Amino acid sequence: MSAGPEDLPRLLGTPYPRCPGPDSTFSSQERTVHEQAAVSEQPQNAAAALRAVAAPAQELGRIFAGHGHELALVGGLVRDVFLGRDRVDLDRADLDLATDATPGQVLEIAKSWGDKVWEVGIEFGTVGLRKGATVFEITTYRSETYIPDSRKPEVQYGTSLHADLARRDFTVNAMAVRLPALEFVDPFGGLRDLRDRVLRTPGRPEDSFTDDPLRMLRAARFVAQLGFSVAPPLPAAMGALAPRLAVVSAERIKDELVKIMLAAGPSGPRRGISLLVDTGVADVVLPEVPKLRLETDEHLRHKDVYQHSLTVLDQAIGLEDRYGLHGDLVVRLAALLHDIGKPKTRARLPDGRVAFHHHEVVGEQMARLRLKALRFPSGVVADVSTLIGLHLRFHGYGPGEWTDAAVRRYVRDAGPLLPRLHVLTRADCTTRNRAKAARLAQAQDDLEKRIDLLSQQEELARIRPDLDGNEIMRILGVPPGRVVGRAYQHLLEQRMEHGPLGAERATQELLAWAAAEGLAAGDSPPAEG
Repeated sequence: MSAGPEDLPRLLGTPYPRCPGPDSTFSSQERTVHEQAAVSEQPQNAAAALRAVAAPAQELGRIFAGHGHELALVGGLVRDVFLGRDRVDLDRADLDLATDATPGQVLEIAKSWGDKVWEVGIEFGTVGLRKGATVFEITTYRSETYIPDSRKPEVQYGTSLHADLARRDFTVNAMAVRLPALEFVDPFGGLRDLRDRVLRTPGRPEDSFTDDPLRMLRAARFVAQLGFSVAPPLPAAMGALAPRLAVVSAERIKDELVKIMLAAGPSGPRRGISLLVDTGVADVVLPEVPKLRLETDEHLRHKDVYQHSLTVLDQAIGLEDRYGLHGDLVVRLAALLHDIGKPKTRARLPDGRVAFHHHEVVGEQMARLRLKALRFPSGVVADVSTLIGLHLRFHGYGPGEWTDAAVRRYVRDAGPLLPRLHVLTRADCTTRNRAKAARLAQAQDDLEKRIDLLSQQEELARIRPDLDGNEIMRILGVPPGRVVGRAYQHLLEQRMEHGPLGAERATQELLAWAAAEGLAAGDSPPAEG
């Protein structure tokens, strides 16, 4: 379908058969957002927005036409115009353009027009340039295919906009605006699918996912971010072709998973992860999660750990703002993965109940290995795995049994992750027993109040012994070495147990420890081998 901007109000107002959508899973707040973003709401505004976003490229379109070449605005920006994306965001967006000119020809034209030109992506047919405040990426019409066992796509250039749109991942991303005529091009019904909030591939999904297996993760990302459903052929194709993801780099998989996890919520990430699990894609990219779907039988009775984990994820997202952690990737990953150690630690007790002893320790190790394999930054790996290792610490103390020493150790072990640990602990309560849930919430409230109170009295965030290493060496008359480290650790434990000791009492504790260790003050320690 091709049309000018003046035809868009008519096209947007055309009734299309509705495809089954995900509305039933939306909260009332989410449904309102999606209804406001429906493409049929303000067609005149959509037409005006298309003209506005294309305006910076109009002159370039005339230049390309003067050289006998086509130029078209393509990509997510066209889609976002119809989704009602905020005008400020549209103004800031870079422009993706497609052309029948070869990369060399694009480079020559761009050099004569742009303020700055770069060739970083020219190997894959893309030339970048900046004109004023606008950044353009111009890509030659092309097709991409992954040859067997290859992580790099094979690129072939073409001369047809229709063929270039046909190789796009989904119909909603296969719309374009020809420049400078502002001709709207939609050969695969992307506008219809956008209205129905459904993901469909321009051709057979099997061909699309074979050409670029990462598109299976992109499908989950759009489900998470936009609340779209997937057309019936897609899940089966995703399940059949999930093993093809082995040719995609871990970095690219990680990037899509991050976008899924950071989707707007509270249930955006749940939708994306659910699609990956239901289709079998998660078996390849995040196998620990589908393994949480533990079977239930008469001997191993337990709740569904997978559904529990998704609920914890939802609840953690809902708690983020309370702790100043909006859109926190570490919190969300920890919530999703906090129980992945349970399948490996599941055991039946003599009374028929099921236990998962030390699953937090096993889960911490598993999360570290998986996130490293996916090339997550080392800081994210460390923080997520640490939170998983700590997520049961709160339950080690009964109501009213938190001594000052216990509070200090809790704060010390959590360190800068303390607000995130609060979120994870609260979110991990998914019991339907209202009385039990109320008791746990009250216990968490009491703990946080205790932390605040002690923080006012002591520097809980920076707990250290009353004597530093230099003072320890002076008092004991020992050189730097292991003895100093052991003495320091002893004084730290005393500090954790009793609070601030003061220099005099700390010195007495140090001398008493040295005597018990067989070290007289001023004596040289025995040689340490």
